[in-house]
Amino acid sequence: MKRILVTGALGQIGSELVVKLRSIYGEENVLSTDIRKPNEINGPFEVLDVMDSKRMYELAKQFGADTFIHLAALLSATAEKNPQFAWHLNMGGLVNALEVSKELNLQFFTPSSIGAFGPSTPKDNTPQDTLQRPTTMYGVNKVAGELLSDYYFNRFGVDTRGVRFPGLISYVTPPGGGTTDYAVEIYYKAIEEGKYTSYIAKGTYMDMMYMPDALQAIVDLMEADPSKLKHRNAFNISAMSFEPSQIAGEISKHIPTFEIDYKIDPVRQAIADSWPNSIDSSAAVEEWGFKVEYDLEKMTVDMLDKLSGELKKRG
Repeated sequence: MKRILVTGALGQIGSELVVKLRSIYGEENVLSTDIRKPNEINGPFEVLDVMDSKRMYELAKQFGADTFIHLAALLSATAEKNPQFAWHLNMGGLVNALEVSKELNLQFFTPSSIGAFGPSTPKDNTPQDTLQRPTTMYGVNKVAGELLSDYYFNRFGVDTRGVRFPGLISYVTPPGGGTTDYAVEIYYKAIEEGKYTSYIAKGTYMDMMYMPDALQAIVDLMEADPSKLKHRNAFNISAMSFEPSQIAGEISKHIPTFEIDYKIDPVRQAIADSWPNSIDSSAAVEEWGFKVEYDLEKMTVDMLDKLSGELKKRG
């Protein structure tokens, strides 16, 4: 990676990934794009609707990109509210990005998700290669995206790569409509109110990862020797698996008066119930050296410290 174009750069992953990429490859070598302008522009930025394939191609060519990181998408819970629009945006934007990558011979990354699994997938230690029959539009989009990325590699030789992200936890960007967002919201509420009402039921395990580990995983995969990649797209990766009372327990070690109760959201609970309890990341470890630094305990210490500082700055 030398010249990198990022779509969805103002989202949860993109807003932090762009900063990391610029710290590694240089500020002028990372072009961030999104459908809206940020309040403050730092470094190269262009407004881009990913449904506009012509502008996407022109920006990539003018920038001299050699790498395309496509992050623009509607997340799980949001996608269920408007499934037709989710299909239109998630799949139409992906096809456009793959076509640009094919035409300009770009290395390509787009994330999949644990949402690509479904209720018939093995729940515990979910294998890298297994049954995928999701019951959400987001999950359908992700399975289709995995297959489409494989197709562009096998049919056209596009250097496509991807991971199946678990829930991502960050203190930088507020939650954005994902089923796993309770694991971000709980830290905000712990600091601001000392209590949290979870929309996910006690005992519901889901895979999670702290954002610094997720960002490093993208860089490591994109820099990996292509000859060692047997799967290329949609590697299982995870750092931890927990349920709401466990994260509440870790928070209580630092905020002893913290309390959690439950008011279940049927839509998001149904999505969570269709996902694995824990996934097997061994293929990523073996093929490109995937590793993580943060577990639940270490992440909680860092989240509470960093988020407290962020909330004070925001006033």
